[in-house]
Amino acid sequence: MSETTIDTNVLGDKIVRVLKTIYDPEIPVDIYELGLIYDVFVNEDYDVKILMTLTTPNCPVAETLPLEVEEKVKSINEVKDAEVEITFDPPWSQDLMSEEAKLELGML
Repeated sequence: MSETTIDTNVLGDKIVRVLKTIYDPEIPVDIYELGLIYDVFVNEDYDVKILMTLTTPNCPVAETLPLEVEEKVKSINEVKDAEVEITFDPPWSQDLMSEEAKLELGML
């Protein structure tokens, strides 16, 4: 195993921990537990791409939330760059929320 091999699991865990510090302003649950993060890609250059959605296309934080995600993920030492791509395919629904989030919001 060479020195340059990325342990994507370790980095992935760090990214998830950071994502769990970001909250949707209208819902007291972090964006990861809400199911807004669809995928996280890390390439060998330590560039991170995050595919995420918003609860609605006209979400009040549509402009600021992706920037917050990028900035916080870029703050991880190993990450060279971070880019967020917003998608509404598939559209977000409450089914994407974790059990923890549903419990937190009294939906279980």
